Amino acid sequence: MEEYTLKDVSKHQSADSCWVVYNDKVYNVTEFIQDHPGGDDLILDYAGQDVTAVMKDVLEHEHSDSAYEILEEYCIGTIVDKPAAHADTPAAKGLSLHEQRMALLEEEEESKTFGKEDFKPSETDINSDVKKNQFLDLSKALVPQLIRARYTKEFYLEQVHKPRYMNGPAIFFGHPLLEPLTKTAWYIIPSIWIPYVGYQLYQSFAYGYSQGTWMSFGLGIVIWSLLEYILHRFFFHLDELLPDHQAAFVLHFVIHGFHHYLPMDKLRLVMPPTLAVIIAYPLVSLGHFLFPPMMAHGVVAGGFFGYVLYDCTHYYLHHARVFKYHFREMKKYHMAHHYKNYEGGYGITSKIWDYCFGTVLQYNN
Repeated sequence: MEEYTLKDVSKHQSADSCWVVYNDKVYNVTEFIQDHPGGDDLILDYAGQDVTAVMKDVLEHEHSDSAYEILEEYCIGTIVDKPAAHADTPAAKGLSLHEQRMALLEEEEESKTFGKEDFKPSETDINSDVKKNQFLDLSKALVPQLIRARYTKEFYLEQVHKPRYMNGPAIFFGHPLLEPLTKTAWYIIPSIWIPYVGYQLYQSFAYGYSQGTWMSFGLGIVIWSLLEYILHRFFFHLDELLPDHQAAFVLHFVIHGFHHYLPMDKLRLVMPPTLAVIIAYPLVSLGHFLFPPMMAHGVVAGGFFGYVLYDCTHYYLHHARVFKYHFREMKKYHMAHHYKNYEGGYGITSKIWDYCFGTVLQYNN
């Protein structure tokens, strides 16, 4: 697609050449002016401008699904500079960038219901979603779409953090070899990593100092709890430092963006073993570099045991009517991270490190 600036679009404000911007895409609607049900004057009033807020304002000018289908036929390119704020948008109300992003979440019904014990989000209307938001089509492979797309950074972050819900698993890569690698049932995690924990403990016990092994095991659990927080906050949520480039968006989406886009996808809630090995290898090597062999094996065992607890807890919080002590609060806390404020509340198994680093979520639900 061609790329345009807002200045380029603003030059097309007449009946002979009428362009508009919707969700960072440029549309040449010159041919459609005469056929517009509301009359040509209504379109010409916004010629050369961003009409995103206007088209989404259902109280003032509600549009049907067919209207968005017709609009898409006239798409000629994308915007490369950020659109100016509309008078009724969060940006125009003097809110900070963080407040603007969270205000968008407040528009979703789930931001008010996430605290319920039997919380379940409303199923997304796939056709309506892609037409109105002009983002990804949930009925097709998502990553190939993202590779081909051209979004601005702010639009991508806005859309990928706006949760959708499907009854079944989404199509990730759409490739017969790659697709299975993205799907992991929760019970695969303990099945693979608990034996590895046992092996590491066995190696540590072989040195004949059982008390040292258990102390190292406990240290490993503590180290993992901190690593859980650091990875979630500074690796998975690298939003501010994300380069404004489509390749960066794809990487962000594959690592963690997908989980915020479709947070209830049952087969994408725990880390695929392939990705876990890639992340764990340098960390295990670092453990053996920092600690003597007996301690290293114990610390690694504790770290992986902590990881198993983390991934199983993560799945449990998303898909179970959880036990009331601790887990009920952590479920509400994590759902708030998804549906209320994704720039805080990074702890999954506990809030300890959120308290230590000042990122505890506050909510009323």
